[in-house]
Amino acid sequence: MANPETFPNKSALRTEMRRRLREIPGDSAVLREAISAWLDAHPEARVIASFAALPGEPDLLPLVAIHPERMWVFPTVRGEHLTFHPVADTAADFEAGSFGIREPAASLPTMPHRDIDVFLCPGLAFTNSGGRLGRGRGFYDRMLALARPDTIKLGVCFPFQITANIFPEPHDVSMSGIIC
Repeated sequence: MANPETFPNKSALRTEMRRRLREIPGDSAVLREAISAWLDAHPEARVIASFAALPGEPDLLPLVAIHPERMWVFPTVRGEHLTFHPVADTAADFEAGSFGIREPAASLPTMPHRDIDVFLCPGLAFTNSGGRLGRGRGFYDRMLALARPDTIKLGVCFPFQITANIFPEPHDVSMSGIIC
C-alpha cells in the first residue's frame, strides 16, 4: 500500500482526492485481479454488492462476467437510502440513475441488505486500518449500518487514495479490510 499522507481537515482531503480521481489514472485491471483473488479465497461469499464507477473510480463491472458463480448486486439511490438489485448482464441491466451513476433497471427485484455477504465499497479516501471517507452524503454509512454483523465490508481504492486520517465521525462505518 501507499505511504499514508496527512491532510489538515476533511474538506481539504475531499478536495484533493476528487482532484486525484480526475487527474491520476488508476489501474482498474490490477484492482479487479486483487478482488478476484480475494473472491477465489472466499468461496463462502455468495452475494457480492459492488458499484458502477463514477469517473475516476475503479471499474469493477467486468467482475460479474469473471465470477458468474456469484450473485452480483448493485445499488440504486432511493431518496436518502441505497437499495440493491441483482445484475446478471452489465450491458442490459443498467440505466442512467441519480448523480449520473449507472444503476440497475427499476424492473429488477430488490435484494435485502441482510442477504449480502460482501460489500465492495467505493470511497474518496481510506486508512490502512479500515477508515473510509465517502463523498459526504452518508449513503454507504446508513446502508452498512443495516448489514449483518458478519458481513464483510471491503474498501476498494487505488494506492493514491490511502491516507493517514479520514477525520472519522461517530456515524462512520469502518471497513473489514481494504483492497488496493
